Amino acid sequence: MKYGFDIDEDIIKLGDEAEQTIAPIFKKFEANALHWSSKVLRAFQHNWLASSDFAEVTGYGYSDTGRDKLEAIYAEVFGAEDALVRPQIMSGTHALSLTLFGLLKHGDTFISITGDPYDSLKSVIGLCGDSRNSLIANGIKYEQIDLIDNDFDIPAIVSRLKSSKVKLVEIQRSRGYSQRKSLTIDKIEKVCQAIKDTDPDVIIMVDNCYGDFVEDKEPTEVGADILVGSLMKNLGGGLAKTGGYVVGKKEYVNDVAERFSAPCIGKDIGANMNQNMLFFKGLYFAPSVVCSALKTMTYASYMLEKLGYDIDPTYNELRTDIIQTITLGDPDKLVDFCEGIQKGSPVESYVKPVPAPMPGYPDDEVMAGGSFITGSTIELSCDGPMTAPYIAYMQGGLTFEYGKLGILLAINELNKKK
Repeated sequence: MKYGFDIDEDIIKLGDEAEQTIAPIFKKFEANALHWSSKVLRAFQHNWLASSDFAEVTGYGYSDTGRDKLEAIYAEVFGAEDALVRPQIMSGTHALSLTLFGLLKHGDTFISITGDPYDSLKSVIGLCGDSRNSLIANGIKYEQIDLIDNDFDIPAIVSRLKSSKVKLVEIQRSRGYSQRKSLTIDKIEKVCQAIKDTDPDVIIMVDNCYGDFVEDKEPTEVGADILVGSLMKNLGGGLAKTGGYVVGKKEYVNDVAERFSAPCIGKDIGANMNQNMLFFKGLYFAPSVVCSALKTMTYASYMLEKLGYDIDPTYNELRTDIIQTITLGDPDKLVDFCEGIQKGSPVESYVKPVPAPMPGYPDDEVMAGGSFITGSTIELSCDGPMTAPYIAYMQGGLTFEYGKLGILLAINELNKKK
């Protein structure tokens, strides 16, 4: 009954073996966390963060110095000119939608150069669903270029940019619900350089969800013009109750801000909903929390591979986001795996996940998320679409200690089912 739970002794031994084997990898995660912690701390100090910046500002939200400092800090940390960080941005999909509608107009063409976009973005674009308000319904043209062997097809991208005008190129850093690998910063830098060499006026937009603070640079530091993410993921540090961010070149952030509020008002409006302290504190904790999530996923990867599961990435591969996939090949096994993760959760561990429709998704989803913030994916969670090959997408872990216990309990539950 080690750790006070009825976990099989063989699972405990495998967990001990995993920790010993992956200890050198943990050191690399810790060094990266120190790198980002130093950048965050310097930005807090450069912008003279004060306790008065945590005050609630109501109504229209005019003259919120705390909100303004938060956005200046985000811009500095990401090596960008400006930022929009707001509780009114409700999800990563909402942040992406705001950005695309803010930057694209009727007749413009934009291209995804990472193949199929994430499921919920397909309805924003107009590739599925019947919304009259999608990008395509508003006269915006969409094209995509697939990856080749998990890398950008640079010759095809360059050829397309030369053939006719493209307003915006979109890169999805994380794998989303695809079977490809997530993209490294080195690959993103290389394709950004090729795009700008071909047409310097093309806007390069990166969906940064799940990738924030995982490597030692962010896409805005290697050529991306604008970067989009959710505070329900890495940068919320498990503390932000809601929110999203957009960072990048000032003119583009202003366009998105005017879509967020109204023309000629932009960033000047928006009450902080008493979230300033949680946003500052979440960013402060984010490097450590991302480190814990990476440790948790690496630990899980080692154990699941040893137990015969088809996983990606393997424990010793370079990680560029916090996602771990497990291909299960069977709908019942996908539900069972999510049930195992739910059993290892602090909140509603007694609940059984069942497949159900989700707003914005074309297929039924099964989700395990016994999290303090509903839907938070920086907390240990797991989800997947109920379509072949029935892949579980697992992510998060606020601390490695809790993440470790969650994985042990989940695997123990799975073994019981076997």
